[in-house]
Amino acid sequence: MEIAKLGEFGLIDHLTKDIKPKNESTKYGVGDDCAVLHYPDKEVLVTTDMLMEGVHFDLTYIDLQHLGYKSAMVNISDIFAMNGTPRQLTVSMALSKRFTVEDMEQFYSGLHLACDKWGIDIVGGDTTSSYTGLAISITCIGEADKDDIVYRNGAKETDLICVSGDLGGAYMGLQLLEREKSIYYSQVDDLQKKIAEARAKGDNERLTMLNTQLSTIERPDFAGKEYLLERQLKPEARGDIIRQLREAGIRPTAMMDISDGLSSELMHICKQSGVGCRVFEKNIPIDYQTAVMAEELNMNVTTCALNGGEDYELLFTVPIGDHEKIEALDDVHLIGHITKPSLGHMLVTRDNQEFELKAQGWNPLRNEK
Repeated sequence: MEIAKLGEFGLIDHLTKDIKPKNESTKYGVGDDCAVLHYPDKEVLVTTDMLMEGVHFDLTYIDLQHLGYKSAMVNISDIFAMNGTPRQLTVSMALSKRFTVEDMEQFYSGLHLACDKWGIDIVGGDTTSSYTGLAISITCIGEADKDDIVYRNGAKETDLICVSGDLGGAYMGLQLLEREKSIYYSQVDDLQKKIAEARAKGDNERLTMLNTQLSTIERPDFAGKEYLLERQLKPEARGDIIRQLREAGIRPTAMMDISDGLSSELMHICKQSGVGCRVFEKNIPIDYQTAVMAEELNMNVTTCALNGGEDYELLFTVPIGDHEKIEALDDVHLIGHITKPSLGHMLVTRDNQEFELKAQGWNPLRNEK
């Protein structure tokens, strides 16, 4: 169904008609000029992310349901990174005419899956037209007690540096998808040139053969690399780690999620906290599939883990006295410690060489040369 058949408000009604609030703080959601939220005894956390087609995602290899899920999760992750609890979400989109109502149903189904996982209410948003592809803007609203909020500027000398999960997998998943896309379209382009030549010569027999080859180009085989694809296409906000920290009585001194790469995020914490750091290469958690893919692509796996981005794991610091508590947690890894600022920001390699850490992670506004 063409979106124009429903119109803006008809589309919004169609996509949100079954939404029912789950949180007491949601007094009124979709259906009026504003949502009405009530937080009498909490601090309110607000985060916004914009995702642009061709910059943040490629619809060649991500379907709209996964895109909806990922769009929500990258915002939910920011609330967890402040030690908060996500409660509400708004979604705005700019759409071109190539998208149908069914496409938007798929996108919203992904949003619902992400929001239902963490008990979040979709309370509003906007839709408009676009001439340059799909644009998505998500805002997530959360809550936290004033004393529970964790900022980036609280790391202290001797604090332990921890990360959840493993790193570099999302970047390797992206490299895999880009490689296979390049191979696939190279084959398509080659055959299309040959088809044009055969058509110009009136060689119908060759034209039939080439069209058959075009329709039977083999799709990429991702067997054994499923984890990497999931890390790129279906990231998970680590609310489970926040829950573990709370249950263990651990309050991080500084925290953020790893969206632009471990090195970049760690430098943010060090700069805002006025400290240095030492990170040990041997302690950086890397999945087996990530290591295998890096070797296949002739890339340094540690560099990928430090600078890849889009893992959406949590990077946080804790007092040294919490060492035993941290060691008892599932899927949390101690990778280094905070130092005096005069000692710099250092990576200690497996052979005990020291190199200065550099923030080489994702920067969408960097000038490419």
